[in-house]
Amino acid sequence: MENNVMSTAALFSNLPKGDPLGFGLGTEFHPEKVKEFLNLKKEDVSRLADVSVKSVRYDGSVPAAVLERFEEIAVACNMVAEAFGGDAVKTALWFRTKNPMLGDVSPRDMIRLRRFDRLRRFIIGAMAERAPASATLAN
Repeated sequence: MENNVMSTAALFSNLPKGDPLGFGLGTEFHPEKVKEFLNLKKEDVSRLADVSVKSVRYDGSVPAAVLERFEEIAVACNMVAEAFGGDAVKTALWFRTKNPMLGDVSPRDMIRLRRFDRLRRFIIGAMAERAPASATLAN
């Protein structure tokens, strides 16, 4: 039974409890805030969402690929923010700082270089290690 509880806790460990960085959720999501938070250029966005530079925009015609990728990135950013008690300044610093656990590459550069999936797995694993399964289920 205990293994079942652990696997259930892990199943839901890929989402933050809230939106401490204020990116918005669902229909209120603002991908441009993620771009600004990570200081990404139009070329970076084009590369990581696999769309042309000319199609990168943040109005009502935002490409679906950009929106989906930025929602995934926003979730990861908010998970890290929760680890820092919602402190946006510390979270931004973490994303800009080279990390030896990531091969001495900054998390921001991992995103820019299309290695976000590896970064996301690293963040989820680290968050799972921080919180016991019982605490994860209680929230």
